[in-house]
Amino acid sequence: MPPRRLPGTADATAPGDTLAARLAATTLLARRDFTARELSERLIQRGFEEAAAAGVVAELIGAGVLDDGRYAQNYVAYHVGRGQGPLRIAAELRRSGLTADLIEAALATGPDWSALARRVCRAKFGVQPPDTWAQRARQARFLQYRGFSSDHIRAATGAELDTGSMDP
Repeated sequence: MPPRRLPGTADATAPGDTLAARLAATTLLARRDFTARELSERLIQRGFEEAAAAGVVAELIGAGVLDDGRYAQNYVAYHVGRGQGPLRIAAELRRSGLTADLIEAALATGPDWSALARRVCRAKFGVQPPDTWAQRARQARFLQYRGFSSDHIRAATGAELDTGSMDP
């Protein structure tokens, strides 16, 4: 069964048609925000020529409709709310085609990452500090999966690797 299409959103009938490409881009942006690279790739997947897709993307950037910096900041804010750390967020933003400068700027506007790691750890494992190294390792693996750095993990779990002690 072919994918369902909304009226007026059919694939490109004329691959060089910039008006159809603009309509398709607007329809895509009405659903969610995209990076410039993602939007261009989507338009090309729909059958538009690269030149038409690039022209529409450049036009949308010029009009302020498409902004990679805004996308990165919104992405960071949303994923911070989901309890994800800076390493995971940065990896996803790189996968979306954003530059390192935009990613760093967006992460800088984020929260105190150590405090977020503590909050995420407490929400998952409770307020009682871990009694054993096995419990602490389990918490560390969870936080690492969530995208927190080793410094954030140590701050959240209270582990001091230099001395080998466990601080609550």
